[in-house]
Amino acid sequence: MMEPRYSSLFGACLTQFTVIGLLFSYGLFFNPFQEEFGWSRTLVASASSLSFFIMGLLAILAGRMNDRFGPRVVLGITGVAYGLGYILLSMITAEWQLFAIFAVFMALGLGSHDVVTLSTIARWFNKRRGIMSGVVKSGTALGQIAVPPLAAFLLISFGWRQTLVILGSGAIVLLVIAAFSMSRPTVTHGSDQSDLSRGVSYAEARRSRVFWTLCAVQFTFFPSMMTVPTHLAVHGMDLGMSTATAATLLSVLGATSIGGRLGVGFLSDRIGSKRAFLLCFTVLLGSLVAFMGVSAHGLVFLVVAIYGFSHGGLFTVVSPLVAEYFGMKSHGSIFGTILFFGTVGGAIGPIMAGRIFDVSGSYYYAFLALASLAVIGLALVASLPRMARAEEA
Repeated sequence: MMEPRYSSLFGACLTQFTVIGLLFSYGLFFNPFQEEFGWSRTLVASASSLSFFIMGLLAILAGRMNDRFGPRVVLGITGVAYGLGYILLSMITAEWQLFAIFAVFMALGLGSHDVVTLSTIARWFNKRRGIMSGVVKSGTALGQIAVPPLAAFLLISFGWRQTLVILGSGAIVLLVIAAFSMSRPTVTHGSDQSDLSRGVSYAEARRSRVFWTLCAVQFTFFPSMMTVPTHLAVHGMDLGMSTATAATLLSVLGATSIGGRLGVGFLSDRIGSKRAFLLCFTVLLGSLVAFMGVSAHGLVFLVVAIYGFSHGGLFTVVSPLVAEYFGMKSHGSIFGTILFFGTVGGAIGPIMAGRIFDVSGSYYYAFLALASLAVIGLALVASLPRMARAEEA
C-alpha cells in the first residue's frame, strides 16, 4: 500500500492535471462560441475572469476548510462541481448561463485546487517543500500538454457540445479519485512533519509588511498567468495557425513549464524562495516583451517555451515562500488569502486582453500592460526581507 504522503502527492498531481488541463482548453471554445452565438472575445473571456475572481474568495475559505477538515472532503465536493460545470456548459443557449456556470461550478473547482493541494503537500514534506511543490505543479503542466490536444481532437470529431460533456464526465471521475487519494498528516507520522504547529497565526501574519507585499506581488503576475493561457490558442489562430497547431502552443507551454516547476522547486530548497522568485519574474518580463514583437510561427513557439518556464516557476514558488516566512501553523489560510489577491488580477487580465483585441484587433497593448505589471512585481519581490520569518521583518 502506498504511503499516505505519496498517495497525497499522487492525488495533488491528478487534481492539478485535471483542473488546469480543462482550464487551458477553454480558449479552444472561443471561436465556436463566437460562431454560434456571435459573442465577442471580451464577453467569452469575462466569464472565465468572473470565475477567477470568485476563485480567490473561495480560496480563502478552502484554505481554512483544509486547515480544519483536510483535503479529502474539500476536493471531493469541489471536484464534482467542477466537472459538472463543463457538462452544464454544453447546454448553454444564453450569456447569463455562461456566467452563472463559471461563477459557481468552475469557481468551486478552481478555488480549491491550488491552496488545498499545495498546502497539504507543504505539510507532508517539511524538508523538501520546494521540489515537492514543483512535482505537484508538474501535474498542471502534464494537463496543459495532454488535455488541449485531446479537446481539439474531440472538437473536430464531435462538435463543441459533446466535447464538453466528455471532458466534464472525465473530470468528475478523475477528481473524485484524486480527492480520495489525499489525506492530511499529523505530527505522529515522523520528524518530517515536526513543524506543523510552528509559525505565526493568520491574525499575526496580516499585521506584517511581508504579508501585504506578497499579496501585491501575487496581483502583479497572476494577470499574465490567466491571460496568456486563455488567449494563447486564439492568438495563434489570429497569426494563421490551424486549430490543432494553436492547441500545440498550449502543450509547449505546459511542457516547458515542467522545467520551471521542478527547477524553481529545486532552487527554492537550495537558494531560498526569494531568489527563485526573482528569477521567475525576470524570465516572465522578458517573454512578455518578446510577445509584443513576434509573429513568425517558429518564434512564437520559442517565446511560449520561455514564458512556460516562468509560468511553471511562479505557480510553484509561492507556497514554499509562505512557509519560509510564516511557518505552517496557518499556512492554508495565509496562502489562500494571498491567492485571492492574485485572482483579482487574474480576473481583470483576460477581460482586459479581450477588450483590447476587440478595439485594436491586436494583443500588442495587452502584452505591454502585462509587462508593466511584471516590472512592478519584480521590484516588490526585490524589496522582501531575507529573514526566515515575517514576524522578524
